[in-house]
Amino acid sequence: MSNIANIKLSNAQIAWRAAQDIEDGSYVNLGIGFPEMVARYQVAGRKAIYHTENGILDFGPAPAPGQEDWDLINAGKKAVTLNPGAAFFHHADSFAMVRGGHLDVAILGAFEVAENGDLANWSVGKGGVPAVGGAMDLVHGAKRVAVITDHLTKTGAPKLVERCSLPLTGVGCVTRVYTSLAVVDIEAGRFVLREKLAAITLGDLQAVTGATLNLDGPVAALTVPEL
Repeated sequence: MSNIANIKLSNAQIAWRAAQDIEDGSYVNLGIGFPEMVARYQVAGRKAIYHTENGILDFGPAPAPGQEDWDLINAGKKAVTLNPGAAFFHHADSFAMVRGGHLDVAILGAFEVAENGDLANWSVGKGGVPAVGGAMDLVHGAKRVAVITDHLTKTGAPKLVERCSLPLTGVGCVTRVYTSLAVVDIEAGRFVLREKLAAITLGDLQAVTGATLNLDGPVAALTVPEL
């Protein structure tokens, strides 16, 4: 569909939509890069406790430019602030929290997500991350794993596919995908469409999705603010 680029959500809007589903009191890990934006859109009246693999629990928003303390960084090496009561701990203890099932939510980016919940979000190709890193632990340690991503690659190929062709980060781990066009759940080895942009038809959306989008009741309009 030729006009997708004109109607799709921005990264900020995708991050905003994902933030709406984080429950009050949740312990949350956000992947490096785009997923870090989710923390900007915490719902008023709710409190999420953010965890970073390098050893901070309950970090706050990014500091104002020029006010950075470079001893306080997240796993993506970006400066953070601390909320009252924040904790520091060893890298090994951080991963014990992850592997011990103490995180409620992990939100990650993706190159591909398969209809059975498989995730591919790392690459050793040119310019790629040299190793899978902590994501492999996160996707099997967190109680809920969600993905935020553009619906298509930069070359226009689907990111939601029948089977991943890239190296896997985790098997059968993703339960919800927030894309630039839709919100899709993964249930019983299939994609279930929950929300889509009102400006595109179901047929148009299916045409740019690499696996069948199943319906299980009404599909809501994917509505987000201007950001």
